[in-house]
Amino acid sequence: MQSYKVGVWATGGVGRFAIRTIVDRPNLELVGAWVHSPQKDGQDVGELAGIEPVGVCATRDEAELLAGDSDCVVYAAPAGSRPRQALDDFCRILSAGKNVVTTSLPGLVYERGSLSERYLNAIREATQEGSSSIFSSGIEPGFGCDLFPIALMSMSHKVYSVRGIEITNYSQYPVEFDMRELFGFGQPLDYQGGLKSPGVLKWGWGAAVTMVADALGAELDDITESCEFLPTPRRLETACGVIEPGTVGATWARCVGVVDGEEVITIEHVDRMADDLAPEWPKSRSGGADGTWRVIIDGEPSFDAEFEVGYRPDENTSDQGLLATGMRAVNAIPWVCDAPPGVVDALHLPLTSPLGALHPKRDGVPAF
Repeated sequence: MQSYKVGVWATGGVGRFAIRTIVDRPNLELVGAWVHSPQKDGQDVGELAGIEPVGVCATRDEAELLAGDSDCVVYAAPAGSRPRQALDDFCRILSAGKNVVTTSLPGLVYERGSLSERYLNAIREATQEGSSSIFSSGIEPGFGCDLFPIALMSMSHKVYSVRGIEITNYSQYPVEFDMRELFGFGQPLDYQGGLKSPGVLKWGWGAAVTMVADALGAELDDITESCEFLPTPRRLETACGVIEPGTVGATWARCVGVVDGEEVITIEHVDRMADDLAPEWPKSRSGGADGTWRVIIDGEPSFDAEFEVGYRPDENTSDQGLLATGMRAVNAIPWVCDAPPGVVDALHLPLTSPLGALHPKRDGVPAF
């Protein structure tokens, strides 16, 4: 089995899970990690990830990581709140000859989609300079509402419309910018930032909508976007702080691919800060409102399929979602390292099976 040397860029929510997996995999070798915080500089990367020491020290010196011998960098630093800085990071890493797998830039899950040509061209030029490749993915976008329905449609005779819905309770998610500034939780109902800002939904999900359209051979006339808020009637204590009564407690965002005036490909996020909020909005088939991705395909045959992440009662659904998100990137490392230079997408990448991931038992329960 070929081995790949891997660095990690940032050790937060997704990064710490990436580190644990890299250490656990026989075909991956952890060789470095960049950190933003001075408090983390010089610490053992294993301890930062909550595992035993691994003999690799974190560094704030990006030049040190880029000068190393890593084949690939797992980029897990935020990009939505700092797109220009993230682009600069990507270009430096790629130009240095390091392949990149990332969960930070949803608009890059498919090259033909939502990012501007100016943004994309900088990345393309860096991949050519460094003979490197970049792959962006996650649980959504990257799987739940795009690759999952594409897989289902491999059983289709005719398809009339595709609808992918993320149904999530975000009360355990601690990233304040994402929850308050982007999703709008805790904001007044007339808040016009984040998901309600023109172009934000297309920037994030337009690429995924386009990937589904291309899988169908459909040419979209337009991609539209919309977002609704509903208030919480009571005070909520969440991982990102207190959500006061009367402020945004539930959001329903839609990014829609249109053909001949018809909504044919839809990606929706129905996100709540408590399961009982917005009861009239979409839920899972079982009636739940937490950690589910549901795909409804009107066609011949029709499909209504869903999966739940973190279904065990002892699991933190937010952590399980971050884990699944990170694994979409980490499990792709061998294929991305072996791909031609450029932007790699899930539509043209082999299914990224987790080599070396099978463990016979967990707490006495078979893992398969």
